[in-house]
Amino acid sequence: MVRLSRAAALAFGLFSFFVQGFAQPSSFQPGPIFPADARLESIFSGGFFLEGPAVAADGTVYFSDITITAQTGGQAGHVWRFDPRTGSTAIFRSPSGMNNGNRFDADGSLVSALGADFGCRCVIRTDMTTGKSSILAGLFNGRALNSPNDLVIDQQRRIYFTDPRYYGHESVEQPIAAVYRIDPGGAIQLLIADAGKPNGITLSPDQRTLYVSSIGPPATAPMAGNLPAAMNWNAVFAYPLGPDGSVGARRTVVDYWGRRTGIDGMAVDVEGNLYAARVSAVPQDRGIVVFSPSGQELAFVPMADNPTNVAFGRGVERRTLYVTARANLLRVRILKDGFHPFEK
Repeated sequence: MVRLSRAAALAFGLFSFFVQGFAQPSSFQPGPIFPADARLESIFSGGFFLEGPAVAADGTVYFSDITITAQTGGQAGHVWRFDPRTGSTAIFRSPSGMNNGNRFDADGSLVSALGADFGCRCVIRTDMTTGKSSILAGLFNGRALNSPNDLVIDQQRRIYFTDPRYYGHESVEQPIAAVYRIDPGGAIQLLIADAGKPNGITLSPDQRTLYVSSIGPPATAPMAGNLPAAMNWNAVFAYPLGPDGSVGARRTVVDYWGRRTGIDGMAVDVEGNLYAARVSAVPQDRGIVVFSPSGQELAFVPMADNPTNVAFGRGVERRTLYVTARANLLRVRILKDGFHPFEK
């Protein structure tokens, strides 16, 4: 396993405290979410900084490997593919354009957020039959995006993506770290400018709430936007979502004010519960935490390493939660069905 330098880890906004291993300490809280005997199972090990798990309709899991160039001898990023039927993992795409977040759309195409550090800094769609990709968003107001990080797709096929900057040598051209919306016709809208340093993003099953996690140290000008200096940067915000894709006033769902703890990637189950990758400088706070829509903590699976993102299996595996955490892809059984916007 290759370790990040302290500076690189801080640049990721995921702090500099990482430990190998996935034992579940006594602080495991299954609640109504996990079986009492639930265990995290590592099904792939050997990545550099894994992120963005997404599950295709056939159950295959795709996930990103963000290979910071200065730490990996210039590796240009990879996307891996895990087959749960055979247990095998292979490279799907390399170079990846520093692929980060992934989701599958209604047509079965893979929509991906590509970041900075010699990456493409855009959102693309890949036809899984032909393997060809097209750019959906690369510029806003004629300037390059900062570093698309994560995304979610609603049932009207609108794509919402976060655009912070955690690392990369490229100049910062957008004045704020924001959330954008790509409409089916291709128009790009700056949707949210008050979500701190937006990272993870997901939607409630009824499509009425957009959740955005803010994580990491405050951005310096010009990316601070209109945010007050005292704003909590480690939080999960909820925005009411209109039928036209517009958002209302921000509500704080999870508040980690004053703590070196925050939420990275997120997913929801069919009941609207929020599954989140919680990273922390405090070892006992690291793991997968589940919140009700109001922010009540329902369950917690502790991890010795900081997780980065989560995704539900599909079909017969809808009660499997996949987790990325540094070098590893893991899975754990749950008692709820995961929500997928294009499945009934």
